[in-house]
Amino acid sequence: MGSVTCAAVDDDPDCELVARIDATDGLDAALDAGADVAVEFTTPATVAGNASWLLERGVHVVVGATGLTDDDLTDLERRTGPANCIVAPNFAIGAVLMMRAASEIARHLPDVEVIEAHHPGKLDAPSGTAARTARLVAEARDADGATHVASAPDPTRGGNVDGVPVHAIRLPGVVASQEVLFGATGQTVSVRHDTLDRTAFMPGVLLAVKRVAHHDGLTVGLDALL
Repeated sequence: MGSVTCAAVDDDPDCELVARIDATDGLDAALDAGADVAVEFTTPATVAGNASWLLERGVHVVVGATGLTDDDLTDLERRTGPANCIVAPNFAIGAVLMMRAASEIARHLPDVEVIEAHHPGKLDAPSGTAARTARLVAEARDADGATHVASAPDPTRGGNVDGVPVHAIRLPGVVASQEVLFGATGQTVSVRHDTLDRTAFMPGVLLAVKRVAHHDGLTVGLDALL
């Protein structure tokens, strides 16, 4: 993702790529290059520390790495002020629209499960997109007072995020895919998004890079930018 992001920024006439930072480099390189915005695509083990360090030094941060906890988000929000932060579980515009649609459908069809698939190298399971989808669905059900069939704590039924069953698949040949499956008496509704190539994320990344300076504080999800 880092390499693809660098290429996208470099090709955009409205942006200037001033630094490429990998695991062997220090974050000082971003300051030395005069970066206005840093895009964070590292790992769950490093994302919180990197984002905090950059925000404290006045660099806007766009976070695509997963692994941030609720406490991490609270801490990042506390560190905003001189600089802003956008955290996006998924930068694909289609995936954002899928989550928005799932949230709306959940108000009327509250029985739902999430199935996501990624490549074997993905470090977290369930994915950040699946976790956020489940939370949005749960919020929509709670706001509407909808009742649903509770998921039993059975290990064969996948994980559980805010009462929504989530199934994670890791297979070679897959980039990213997610289906949100709703069920009701005599019917089912499926909302699905497939990422065929990492370039699908780049319009969203560039949108966040260009907008982060104008969204004060912490913004979670690309939806707020659309």
